[in-house]
Amino acid sequence: MPRIQLLAPSVTTKIAAGEVIERPSSVVKELLENAVDAGASRIDVEVEQGGTELIRVVDNGCGIEPEDLPLAFASHATSKLRDADDLFQIGTLGFRGEALASIGGVSQTVLQSRVPGRDAGLEIRCDGGTLSETKPWGGAAGTRLEIRHLFFNTPVRRKFLRSPPTEMGHVTESFTRLALAHLSLHWTLTHNGRTVYELPATTGLLDRVAMFFGNEVSAKLFEVRVEQGPAVLRGYFADPQLDRGNARMQYVFINRRWIRDRNIGHAIQEAYRGLLMTGRYAVVFLFLELPPDQVDVNVHPTKAEVRFREPNAIHHLVHAGLRERLRRENLTARLIPTSTLGPPRATDFTSGAANAGLPPWTLAAPQGPSHLPFSPPSATPLPPMAPSAPGLAPEPPRTPPLPIASSCHRAFQLYDTYLVAETDEGMLVIDQHALHERILFEQLKRRWREGKIERQPLLIPEPVDLTPEQAGRALEHRDAFGELGIEIEAFGGDTILIRTAPAVLSRATPAAVFRAVVDHLLAKDRPPQHDVLFNDLLSLVACHSAIRAGDRLPPEEIAALLEQRRLADDAHHCPHGRPTALLFSRADLERQFGRI
Repeated sequence: MPRIQLLAPSVTTKIAAGEVIERPSSVVKELLENAVDAGASRIDVEVEQGGTELIRVVDNGCGIEPEDLPLAFASHATSKLRDADDLFQIGTLGFRGEALASIGGVSQTVLQSRVPGRDAGLEIRCDGGTLSETKPWGGAAGTRLEIRHLFFNTPVRRKFLRSPPTEMGHVTESFTRLALAHLSLHWTLTHNGRTVYELPATTGLLDRVAMFFGNEVSAKLFEVRVEQGPAVLRGYFADPQLDRGNARMQYVFINRRWIRDRNIGHAIQEAYRGLLMTGRYAVVFLFLELPPDQVDVNVHPTKAEVRFREPNAIHHLVHAGLRERLRRENLTARLIPTSTLGPPRATDFTSGAANAGLPPWTLAAPQGPSHLPFSPPSATPLPPMAPSAPGLAPEPPRTPPLPIASSCHRAFQLYDTYLVAETDEGMLVIDQHALHERILFEQLKRRWREGKIERQPLLIPEPVDLTPEQAGRALEHRDAFGELGIEIEAFGGDTILIRTAPAVLSRATPAAVFRAVVDHLLAKDRPPQHDVLFNDLLSLVACHSAIRAGDRLPPEEIAALLEQRRLADDAHHCPHGRPTALLFSRADLERQFGRI
């Protein structure tokens, strides 16, 4: 066996760089975080060839003292920590002292800095980890970093870089995350001499969102603000119509640090359950402020992941806050969306008189010791939190539903599938199956929570032949089927006997519903959590029990369906996230016919 030996410093530097510096965007992220921590009010970023040839970051922050300049490139040298206890009270974006050492080890770096009040600053160069002597520099106060030829001494890493446009996309994303979190700073981004973004300081997040993502996004955002104990959740979330095919438009910040967290991501998706189609994701810009001792940011090399002291409490705060806010909005889709239908439905964050002089997104320090789980707030109450896994967070209390649309005056059926109704707002086109499915789903869910799902014994128990895998999964969830009103038992071999069925199944056979539920369970990679499972099963039962497309309805059934729509909580979407109705407003009609 070869003998153990110490690695050369040049090797250890490259290993460390591999953990922290993945691509040019990693360099940009680290340098921007340092500039923010330096108290800069303006940060300029200049990039060439997607950052592979040049990254230049200039800030007007506090600068670096001349005697500390060589230490800036030393591993684990930092001005932000003094002892191990400080790791549990992190109040800055950077703190490990690894960034410049890693960057300098795989690039040709020039660092120039001058402390405000001094006549001159200093310059130092780091070429692949080798430091030069310092020399005087007469630039403006602040810090200027220039990184050239990234990974020039690690050609294998350089080969893994993508094309300049792709790398520039990643750089822009890192820039976007920092600029969204720090509104009071002036930011600029330039690529190959062309200005990409010029972002003056602002007090409103909507201004920044509009500059990055356009008015189409900013006009469809709702504001949320929830306080619970020492935690504050605020930000914006989008109308479900603005959904995306991935989660990249979910911007979540903890103490103004962008993170990705599966627990929070799950809470967001659960808040939108029934409002989004499968595989679609909501657009959110959420900022969570917590006391530093309630979150550990030192668990990931790039600090992109964190660990919460009470993750279930955080899950509940996000889920309950978004879900309750969604219930207060009229989410009925418009048949012809226009930009003239009114101003954005969200109001922007401002720094009112009470917060004069405070930087945006500052959380006032709690008075006295406070620990999670959070105590119920006095101003914005949330339902009590039961100790449970994230999927079991209780739903917020039912509130009187918002009027989805004005009472329907007249209605008729079209193609035996759609209901066309006249309302005070305009013409409402309703999918009869989707609407009836939502109504049945809410009725079943209410009865299930009360333990009152009516079941009907079958005159002759119905045998269902399954595959071995299907039969095993069905028997594994026998109790769940029983709670739905479907009592089953093994009947020999791979046959399952159905003895009772939900009384609501008037339009589908128990066997058809049972097979659909079993197929759904088999489609899951692992058994879902309790509430998630029953949401899925109840939606399947409702789907198979609802009026179908092609069913001709008499006038009294149409009237009854529209009346029940007014009583539903989420009548604008079916349980699977499809819209139940489209509104063609009176203004749209008059505009199309040239009346306005």
